[in-house]
Amino acid sequence: MLEKIQKVLRLRSDTVRELLAEALGMFILMVFGLSSVAQVVLGRGDFGQHLSINLGFGIGVTLGIHAAGGISGAHLNAAITLTHCLLGNLPWRKFPAYLIGQLLGSFTAAATVFGLYYDALYDYTKGNFTVTGPTATASIFATYPAPYVSLLGGFFTEFMATVMLLLGILIIHDEKNNGALKGTQALLTGILVLGIGLGMGLNTGYAINPSRDLPPRVFTAIAGWGMDVFTAGHHWWWVPLTAPVLGSLAGVLIYKLFIDFHNQPVLESGNEKEQAVVESS
Repeated sequence: MLEKIQKVLRLRSDTVRELLAEALGMFILMVFGLSSVAQVVLGRGDFGQHLSINLGFGIGVTLGIHAAGGISGAHLNAAITLTHCLLGNLPWRKFPAYLIGQLLGSFTAAATVFGLYYDALYDYTKGNFTVTGPTATASIFATYPAPYVSLLGGFFTEFMATVMLLLGILIIHDEKNNGALKGTQALLTGILVLGIGLGMGLNTGYAINPSRDLPPRVFTAIAGWGMDVFTAGHHWWWVPLTAPVLGSLAGVLIYKLFIDFHNQPVLESGNEKEQAVVESS
């Protein structure tokens, strides 16, 4: 009986399978991440600190990659998907499916965390959901710059954080260089995101991902925070969409200019070393 159900439900379209994989991976990532922020904010510091948020997103990234990695490659980031398309690693016809999957997973995760912590949200804010002020809660779902951060400073922060993200991902997966051991890539990528949060999370909350930031922002606009989510921080909303894309492209360019273009495959390098040993003998 179970086999018959599985046969009926099994998808034959690779594109749809990849869309669903990106959606589930993104959902897992965001539920862990957003719920950790909610617990820290709504718990008034009694149920975690900034480190808790960094760990939550790191764990979410690791599990999200494990969930989607074997099917879609687990981009879980529109900037990364766009970069893969520009480099020719992913057909452009698949870009909408990846993007829809990521946005759907992220939006659904925001709604889930909202439902999970609705009572705590209501108690914390007395029913007045605000973007700024002493009981602001919009930052649970989307990123906003610190009050002292200029728009240019925030843009540069997001740009550089995404550069480091891409450099780290390329280092972890570069089999021609000193790539990570098979099976450890997801964990190391989670640690990479943890490191970015520990070192570059103060100014802007390290969105580093359009798919992480826009859907929850849209959800908060619908769920009671209003259009302030788009006007706060000098209309900050567009920065987490554009800076990660440029940072992703810059990260790939830097790695290729400094490492990839000059590095030979392991097998070729090994043959040259063996030849050198023979000649010296």
